[in-house]
Amino acid sequence: MSAAGEFVDDTLQREASWHRAEEMRHRFGSGMRYYGASVGAVRGTVRDALRRHAGLGHDEVTALSSELWEVPVYERRLAGVVLLQSKVELLTNSDLTRIEGFVRDAQLPALVDPIAVDVVGPLVEGLAGQSRARADAVLDRWAGDPDVWLRRASLMAPLRALRSGGGDWDGFVRRVKMAADARAVTATAENNADQEAVDAVLDAVAERRPELRLAFRR
Repeated sequence: MSAAGEFVDDTLQREASWHRAEEMRHRFGSGMRYYGASVGAVRGTVRDALRRHAGLGHDEVTALSSELWEVPVYERRLAGVVLLQSKVELLTNSDLTRIEGFVRDAQLPALVDPIAVDVVGPLVEGLAGQSRARADAVLDRWAGDPDVWLRRASLMAPLRALRSGGGDWDGFVRRVKMAADARAVTATAENNADQEAVDAVLDAVAERRPELRLAFRR
C-alpha cells in the first residue's frame, strides 16, 4: 500500500466507532465492512492526506482512488470518492472507465450519488470538443445499460449543472428515455433506483427552473 493509502486507512481506523459501524451496517447492508468513521472524519482524513502528500498529479490521484476502493470497506471507498471530488480538475474523459468500475461495484446510493453528482458531472461539464462528445457517449451508454446503478449515475450526473442554470437538459431527457427503455427489459429488486434519480433531478430544478419539464413520464 502507498504511504498516502496507509495514512488514510490508519486514520479512518482510529476514527472507528463500533456503534456507528453497526448503524451503518443496518442502514447500508452487509455487502461490505464498516469502520464506523463519520463522513466528516472521512473528508478531514482526505484533506489531511492531500496536505501531507502535496503535489499529487493525475496518475497518483487516480491510482490512490483505486487503491482505496479495492478493499470493500465503506469508509475507504467513500474516501476514494472524496479524493476524486477534491481533484476533479485533474480528471479526463478517459477516467470514466475507472469510475464506471467504481459505480458497478458500489450498488449503494450513498456511494453512487456523490460519484455521479460531484465527480462525473463536474468532469463532463469541464470538457469540450471531442473529449466532451466522447464523455457524452459514455453517459448515453450508461443510461441504456442493464446495470441500474450505471443508469442512476448517468441520470444524476447533470444535477449540479442543471440546478445552477446550465447543464445539458436535452441530454438528460434523452437519457431518461434510454433508461426507461432499459428498465422495461430488466427486472431487479433495485430497479427503481434510476427512476429515483430522475425524480431527484426534477425536484432539484423545479423551483429555480420551472420551464424544465419532461413532456412524458414512464
